[in-house]
Amino acid sequence: MSIDLSQFIPSFLEESFEGLELMESSLLNLEQGDDEAINSIFRAAHSIKGGAGTFGFNDVTVFTHLVETLLDEMRDGRRSIEQNDVEILLGSVDCMRLLIEAIRDETDCDTTKIEENTKLLEKTLAIEESSAKTEGDSNAETSSSEPNQGISVWQIDFVPEHHLVQTGNDPLLIFSALAELGEIIVVAKTKELPLLNDIDPEELYLSWHITLTTESTEADIKEVFEWVEDECLLTITQEKAIIDTPQDDVTQQDEASTSNTTIPEQQDLAKSEIKSAKATDTTQSSDKAVQKPKAETVGSIRVGVDKVDSLINLVGELVITQSMLSELGTDFDISKIERLTSGLDQLLQNTKELQESVMRIRMLPISFAFNRFPRLVHDLSKKTGKDIELILKGEQTELDKTVMEQIGDPLVHLVRNAVDHGIETSEVRIANGKPAKGTITLDAYHQGGNIVIEINDDGGGINRQAVLNKAIEKGIVEAGTSLTDNQVFDLLFEPGFSTAIEVSDISGRGVGMDVVKRNIQSLGGRIQVQSEEGKGSTFKVNLPLTLAILDGQLVRVGTETYIIPLITIVESLQTQTELINRVSGDMVLYRLREDNVPVLPIYKLFNISADSEDVEHALLVVVEADGQKVGLMVDDLLAQQQVVIKSLADNYQQVEGISGATILGDGSVAMILDIPGIITAALKMAQQTHTTRNHQQAVGVIA
Repeated sequence: MSIDLSQFIPSFLEESFEGLELMESSLLNLEQGDDEAINSIFRAAHSIKGGAGTFGFNDVTVFTHLVETLLDEMRDGRRSIEQNDVEILLGSVDCMRLLIEAIRDETDCDTTKIEENTKLLEKTLAIEESSAKTEGDSNAETSSSEPNQGISVWQIDFVPEHHLVQTGNDPLLIFSALAELGEIIVVAKTKELPLLNDIDPEELYLSWHITLTTESTEADIKEVFEWVEDECLLTITQEKAIIDTPQDDVTQQDEASTSNTTIPEQQDLAKSEIKSAKATDTTQSSDKAVQKPKAETVGSIRVGVDKVDSLINLVGELVITQSMLSELGTDFDISKIERLTSGLDQLLQNTKELQESVMRIRMLPISFAFNRFPRLVHDLSKKTGKDIELILKGEQTELDKTVMEQIGDPLVHLVRNAVDHGIETSEVRIANGKPAKGTITLDAYHQGGNIVIEINDDGGGINRQAVLNKAIEKGIVEAGTSLTDNQVFDLLFEPGFSTAIEVSDISGRGVGMDVVKRNIQSLGGRIQVQSEEGKGSTFKVNLPLTLAILDGQLVRVGTETYIIPLITIVESLQTQTELINRVSGDMVLYRLREDNVPVLPIYKLFNISADSEDVEHALLVVVEADGQKVGLMVDDLLAQQQVVIKSLADNYQQVEGISGATILGDGSVAMILDIPGIITAALKMAQQTHTTRNHQQAVGVIA
């Protein structure tokens, strides 16, 4: 019985990537005598190898076999755990990941790194290129307990459990693998085959007797069945060993010896199936497109049973509420208004709980994003020659899967930056009275409706004056400009900005920090920098928990309704005339305690009509992003509510100052304001006004 195995390939890929992460994290913490860790690493490699063999991914199987052999020697105590071996195994994990990613993406894999790592593994295992020749050499050692010379005939009884095919295993692939070892005859046993009406198409009722003529050992044969060894009864017996007998003669002798028990038609059918299987396997090896799965763009997520149970219970509550409201609707009169109100309240509560439960399904521990950093810091430490310890905190803090996928690359750049620019060499640290080993800490925690991720290092900190001098040199700020620490540190995110004296392959070209900030802002978040020279630096990333729902403040300007993200609002106030300061052009500043906040009328920004265009006694919503504040002038404050975000770019086109849209309860569409974009536009407008006025004064246009 054969089934379409391609349906199981996505699960194999997902489990393989999880296995690679387990291998990598365990190798980084591997210590001498840690049998449990070695066993877990071996099991992960063994599972990947077995799965790859099942689906015919031969490149993965062959490479992983070498990795598994090295791990097996460590597991059995035949080899001590050396750091060099650990580094080779870490490189092997990278190669396995490349091979599996190539399968996932339906692309060819760059084999250069894999070939280099294969040679390292072979050298470590003392496997020489001439091993194939020496295997048959008459002078070779013959101490093995298994016959290893000449041709043997093996009788194999393979009785799989009925559910075998449901786990993605196909007996035909096993027979194909056996056929690679030699000539085989397969005879199907049908005694457990039920009547046609009783057959379950997902069950396997056949078993097989296999005669294999091969030079391979019993261990080689068992290896073919290792992926299903817990799901079958397997008996392997050696019938005879024939030395220096031509293969064809052996086949004839074998067929003759079994002619009394084997039906010729079954032999022909078996041979036909095996030839077909071998041809298919050869085609898969030569044509990667055959063995690759169809490209899948839909991701997957594992959900705890408790979350699913909660959803089922809520759906049950909704059904009950819907039935009650339907009953009221069939014969409604005013006396039932109280029951209707109660039913609607219940519906509102159920809907809210259902929304929260669905959002929890998308939430994953941030450890999924943090897991890549121990390896990253390990490799960068070796490359830079620095002694660095990575500390992870808050790994169980949950974050929306979509946000987590997009925040990974910015975090990688920030950690690389901390290693290269933040942490000093051991010699410098000791000279400055610090421990020789530097520390980088990744921490995540919830704060209100957001998540905060901190990247902290105890390195040399940021040289404020060096940053300011470089900004003046590049013309980003004018000489003599007075800037706060936050404003100086924000210069690090300017495109092309770098204070590195030397350019390395890690950093120093001024490419990346501006992208980090832009990517974080695209997620509706912000990044702040705190640093003390000689003590270290902290990059604090503040992100929404999810991109699907936003806590917003509804405001009205004329007949239009806009939504301001609550995370950006500092306060709302009524303006006072004595605190208003009109400067050059149309720019208006409002004195808010120690700050002069630019006032930005929304009606001007979007060219619409407003109830009032007078800034005196107007209503201001003070918002902040990137350390800058502006006052948005509105006509009225409406309710605060959670809104479902709809992409404007996907449904219309990108509009400056707008980050998205939502549909309100009355069916109308409200735009969600892009506060960082609005603030950037306002500051540029103020700068242009200031520059224009200075130019006019210089040429004498303004007295």
